[in-house]
Amino acid sequence: MDPKAFVAGMSALGAGMAMIAGLGPGIGEGYAAGQACSAIGRQPEAQGDITRTMILGIAMAESTGIYALVIALILLWGAPGTGRHFALAETARIMAARGLLQSDRMAVMDLALYPDPGAEKLFLQDLYAALHAPGEIVVFEHYESCHPGFLRILSDLAVKGSAPLSSRYLVNKEGILVEAGTALAPGAVSHIDPCGKYLIFFSRKGREALTDKFGASFVAAVGDVCQTAPFTPEALAALAAQQLNALAQRVHSRLGLTLAAGAEVRDYVAAQCSKEKGAEGLADCCERIFRALSEYCLQTDAKLSGTVALTAAPEGLQFALNGAAPADLFSLLPAAYTGAVEQIRAELDALVGLAPVKEYVFGLADNLQVQQRRAAAGFKTASLSMHMIFTGNPGTGKTTIARLVAKYLKAIGALKGGQLVEVTRADLVGRYTGHTAPLTNSVIESALGGVLFIDEAYSLYRGEQDSFGLEAIDTLVKGMEDHRDELVVILAGYTKEMEMFLTANSGLASRFPNKIEFPDYTADELLDITTVLAKGKGYRLAESCTFPLLGYYKRRQALDSRTAGNGRLARNTLEKAIFNQSRRLVAEPAAELDVILPGDLEL
Repeated sequence: MDPKAFVAGMSALGAGMAMIAGLGPGIGEGYAAGQACSAIGRQPEAQGDITRTMILGIAMAESTGIYALVIALILLWGAPGTGRHFALAETARIMAARGLLQSDRMAVMDLALYPDPGAEKLFLQDLYAALHAPGEIVVFEHYESCHPGFLRILSDLAVKGSAPLSSRYLVNKEGILVEAGTALAPGAVSHIDPCGKYLIFFSRKGREALTDKFGASFVAAVGDVCQTAPFTPEALAALAAQQLNALAQRVHSRLGLTLAAGAEVRDYVAAQCSKEKGAEGLADCCERIFRALSEYCLQTDAKLSGTVALTAAPEGLQFALNGAAPADLFSLLPAAYTGAVEQIRAELDALVGLAPVKEYVFGLADNLQVQQRRAAAGFKTASLSMHMIFTGNPGTGKTTIARLVAKYLKAIGALKGGQLVEVTRADLVGRYTGHTAPLTNSVIESALGGVLFIDEAYSLYRGEQDSFGLEAIDTLVKGMEDHRDELVVILAGYTKEMEMFLTANSGLASRFPNKIEFPDYTADELLDITTVLAKGKGYRLAESCTFPLLGYYKRRQALDSRTAGNGRLARNTLEKAIFNQSRRLVAEPAAELDVILPGDLEL
């Protein structure tokens, strides 16, 4: 589908928004309908997309007239996979582009996260943050699983235009709503206001189904009801074409390549629409294509240019750069490892020290072998949790071991993919309400079949008032349970901090039965590491370097192993020595090029 025509067909969706309450919305609705009919005439294959978005846009425009002085409440319902999220996102995008909304940003609250009354503080924090978040739209999902008491708060918000708070609350410096206790404090918050936002409820059922959960007064306050219907094959094809066009623009601007894709690729992308994901399956497919092409560019030293052609084969998508032989596209993603067990064991054995860590990792293979033998003999098998916690100071090899563990678990058949996805708090915790859970779930999904490695995991928990961090932890725990046979999670961090972190969620500690302490390296081990690193770079240490290095490492480890010691100390020491050796060789051209002398060391 031509994006320009698509946009033109829906350009008037928010025309009524530009008018003041009263006459303006009616004019806007009529204009929107007329423009949509015109667009359908030009592109009949896109009728479904245009109609969906037009109806929702009219509803939002109409709300300015009906709810000029009160809240704008819209129900968007339909079966999963019928484009509810897509219709809303497109409406917001187009209206923002036309200046009818300040931005297309939306705050999303998953009401299923608040199933019991004990989550009241978290619910109120998230609700307050959502209503004060950038953007003009707040979306509520899965109200069916929410505690009735919290639904009454939302009902008051919609019916009365304000929801009173039963306890005293304050807004702290971070903008988070926190309980004030019994102390008198200025600036106390006694109620929550809608802040002029559009409140949009997603549902699988129509208006009548809301009565049992919210009550009749809430249902009466619902201004507009928009229903989505299943996508037709023609609509999916048009949507796939739109997504591929956006992908082509992204590939050109980010990777410097021209993307070419025919009708068979469009149909392949369209086929990714499923009952579970709906139209999001198309966007996810295009995102995988971009990630795969990005990996290809990263693996190539020279800057690439030209045309990359996509073709669809029975086994999946293939790509070819500048007329080269086609190759499997998704194999470029860091997912598969085919190394043999003995090769991985050799890599582990080659690491200096870490004897307790190696013993545990090798034990994983022994357990798997025994369980396979039990299965072959007709006995029950025990599926042991392989989630781990790595504790210790920086530079003790936690990340290195995690990478080898991912390869090893793939090699012994415990994992299908063997990829290692390394993340920190910034990759899991969102910047606004409703952003954290989808972000964390996306990371979990990318790690399925492999290992999810969370470095400095204790940073996810910054106290009971850190609702975003707690949401990430809750989502992680649920993801581990849902994908227990597809995912291994490794948490890493300082020992004391990790002990405190495990108290953040009642089910967290029990899901990590394997706790491995990484000891600080001894001076002898750091010398060995330095020797290995030097050899890998094409250098060797003179024998006269041994004594001064041992003394230096012993002093530094005793002084500051937590922040500047261990493997990082060895690496930094070697790099300084190489730099100093280079300066020495300029003055001594006849000296050996690969030898590091004591004078090159900064000790």
